[in-house]
Amino acid sequence: MSRIGNLPVELPEKVTISVDKNNLVTVKGPLGELTQQVDLRIDVKIEDNQLELSRSSEDNQTKSMHGLYRSLIFNMVEGVSKGYEIKQELVGVGFRAEAKEQLLELSLGYSHDIVFAIPQEVQVEAKTERRSNPIITLKSIDKQLIGQVAAKIRSFRKPEPYKGKGVKFVGEQLRKKAGKSASV
Repeated sequence: MSRIGNLPVELPEKVTISVDKNNLVTVKGPLGELTQQVDLRIDVKIEDNQLELSRSSEDNQTKSMHGLYRSLIFNMVEGVSKGYEIKQELVGVGFRAEAKEQLLELSLGYSHDIVFAIPQEVQVEAKTERRSNPIITLKSIDKQLIGQVAAKIRSFRKPEPYKGKGVKFVGEQLRKKAGKSASV
């Protein structure tokens, strides 16, 4: 029994959901519109401002899809009503970030700058204040896409465990390792 799949998805005001005969779920809200193709073994019903999913069989594949599609639809509803935001911090001497429209230019201690093209669905902003680390802010209605973009930016220079230099999420606690200790 899927505990997540059995939970109903509450629809906030100004959010509408439509399901066509091919199980294509479309969620429209004040921030935008998202679509998701749901497997035909999962039934989608909208009643009393709630969306419920049920499955047709009890095999393991269908059970796992039940919870997966409920989570995906919930994330879509949250995205079109509130949106998602991820903040990343560049920790290191001389690390810079500059956003020009949909291009993010990063200087992360390599011999060359990294120019990364951000998808149109994601808004990017880079802030640098004196005496603090540069902060990159990503905003989008698509949780999967914003997470993928944030992971790609982090992959350019992952935080290393000895000094903590690299691209990290704001508020992330890094476990630091002790360096070599000299024997006397």
